[in-house]
Amino acid sequence: MGLQVGIVGLPNSGKTTLFNLLTKSCAEVAGHPFSTITPNRGVVEVPDKRLEILAQILRPPRIVQATVEFVDVAGLVEGASKGEGLGNQFLSHIRAVDAVVEVLRFFMDVNVPHVTGEIHPVRDKDIVDTELLLADLEVAERRLEKLSDLLRKTKNEKLVEEREVLERCVEHLSRGIPLRDVDFSPKERDLLKPYQFITAKPILYVANLDEGELSRKLFERVEKEFREKNLVLIPVWAKLEGELAELEEEERQAFLQEFGVSGFGFLRVVEEAYRLLGLITFYTYGDKELRAWEVLRGTKAPRAASKVHTDMEKGFIRAEVVHFNDLVACGSLERAREEGKVRFEGKDYEIQDGDIVYFRFTPPR
Repeated sequence: MGLQVGIVGLPNSGKTTLFNLLTKSCAEVAGHPFSTITPNRGVVEVPDKRLEILAQILRPPRIVQATVEFVDVAGLVEGASKGEGLGNQFLSHIRAVDAVVEVLRFFMDVNVPHVTGEIHPVRDKDIVDTELLLADLEVAERRLEKLSDLLRKTKNEKLVEEREVLERCVEHLSRGIPLRDVDFSPKERDLLKPYQFITAKPILYVANLDEGELSRKLFERVEKEFREKNLVLIPVWAKLEGELAELEEEERQAFLQEFGVSGFGFLRVVEEAYRLLGLITFYTYGDKELRAWEVLRGTKAPRAASKVHTDMEKGFIRAEVVHFNDLVACGSLERAREEGKVRFEGKDYEIQDGDIVYFRFTPPR
């Protein structure tokens, strides 16, 4: 399974509307809490201007974009860490994802009641973030109790190290500090991986607006607060963008201009989620297609080859690589080869964002 981004928020914040917009899906959107019980899942194509440019140069029969999977989970309410609402279901689903998109309600629709009675996105954020902190704190404290029992019976250096790092977790979580903001060493982070701490996951905040003036002014004020705290808040007009997505390009742009919306916010959500996951893009080109592939930054060539086919990793010989910038400057693969821009890289080569790669491998017998 590939990397996943979980969409979270209070009920009726517009999570499922955003999910439908991102994935071009038709999941149920209802004006009452907990309409999402079973998580909705969908694969999203990552916007990529470089892929369009490469297609003009290489003229492939078809192009395939890189993708990220989004998961729309049940709405969270105050007390979810203690099982309120669909809390236990929510927390189990969100622990399994790799990054989090938290949707905050800025739209004023009276037909969609707010679970607390008023539109207050900063308070909503505090409710959700606090529940995630409490959930992680409970996991850490429960494991510490078990470790204490084990260490009374046996001496084990690894368990001692685990206890020390969990004690740090409890200390920070008790002070309201998410684990993503704690400076753990790589070894400590490896020790914490099995716990799937939610607050250790990278997070992105999305403001779900309507086209009214009240919503816009509220966003301007809250976005300033977020900026001062070094938090990213992306504006999305989920309902409006969903409606406009059905129109032709020229008509769509006219409506965007009329509503004073600079562009589709959901595209930036995809791009930021891609960045949050630590992903980069490389490309492969052949007789059948030009394709973008997503891999974690730091991935070595044989592992990247396995994205194309597992046999390529097993029988990896070398990678022929030309970077996007060099290919564009040369104007063709033939010219890039003539000018020495196509390199031969071995097993230790780390794939770079924008590499166009041809993998040489020995096929299995």
